[in-house]
Amino acid sequence: MAAQPSNLMASVMADPGRILDGLSTSVLIVDRDRSLLYLNVSAETLFGVSRNQARGRPLAELLEDSAVLDAVIDRAAATSRPFSRRELALRPIYGDGELIVDCTVAPYEESGAPGAVMIEISDATQHQRITRETALLTQIGGSRLMIRQLAHEIKNPLGGLRGAAQLLARQLDDASMREYTTVIISEADRLVTLVDTLLGPGHAPRKESINVHELIQHVGHLLAADAPPGVVIDRDYDPSLPPLHLDRNLIIQAMLNLGRNAMQAIAQGLSQNIYPTGGRGGRLVLRTRALTNVNIGARRHRLVASVQFEDNGPGVPEHLRDTLFYPLVTGRADGTGLGLAVAQDLVSRHDGLIEFESRPGQTIFTILLPFHVADTGETS
Repeated sequence: MAAQPSNLMASVMADPGRILDGLSTSVLIVDRDRSLLYLNVSAETLFGVSRNQARGRPLAELLEDSAVLDAVIDRAAATSRPFSRRELALRPIYGDGELIVDCTVAPYEESGAPGAVMIEISDATQHQRITRETALLTQIGGSRLMIRQLAHEIKNPLGGLRGAAQLLARQLDDASMREYTTVIISEADRLVTLVDTLLGPGHAPRKESINVHELIQHVGHLLAADAPPGVVIDRDYDPSLPPLHLDRNLIIQAMLNLGRNAMQAIAQGLSQNIYPTGGRGGRLVLRTRALTNVNIGARRHRLVASVQFEDNGPGVPEHLRDTLFYPLVTGRADGTGLGLAVAQDLVSRHDGLIEFESRPGQTIFTILLPFHVADTGETS
């Protein structure tokens, strides 16, 4: 869409010498051949390269795929007017992964280079993350309501079905016929267990001060015992992470669900032969970090523990991404669709959240667990 010059662009156009390195917005100037004439300090940070290294280089050498940004530049150059796009996905070659940005491009005649344009890029990753987290929290509330309703509608008839099968078994003299009532009873019990799993534990979390690495090590050993041949489990821990106030069993279950989900993705990759012959095969990374000033929903936390499960499987199918944490949603023919829904619920009982990012060859599920006042020993 066409756009009016922003306040930043207007000031720069009026006085080219006032492109301030103190701005949080990234500013670049490229000529008609897309070669860089200038970038400010924020742009240096965004692209992971200094202005001296970047000057004169094609913009395409700084991005894994510059086609999306090139299209915005083409539109601004063709119309000789500013042009804006929101929530573009950029992946700087020297950066720290994919970024979601808002971008405005405007002709910049003051550069002394005909056809030059100025690019203003602001990071929209945080805004998108908050939007996604809000959607996840909404999913949790919707899932719990749906599960309670399903539990009531399913468990009552199952109790009657089981009782009738028991009464019928007492009336049958033929042992072979009682085998059928045994099947009915066992299947009714299995469905009740399934519903109870969806409902989660019926008690509040029994929290204690725990080194989260102890739990991850335990989960790692369990995953290694069931790992397909040739799969490597790497550990990348932050040893400075202080203890957390957690329910040991609930968090172990949540971690196991994520780890097993990752292992199943790796096994799928092995069956599809996505790993190069002679290269490194299936790989699971267990990673911990301490994050500061993190929002979980509407609440801001000064310190949060990040526990990641990263696999190099084929990735989450696009059509499942918006509903992945809903119960009974699964991409596998033999899956129940309970693992991620249960894990999200268990983590939410600790005021935390599970989020994910995925592309072919790299899927990362992150458990965010806030340190509360009781965890850190602070008085307020």
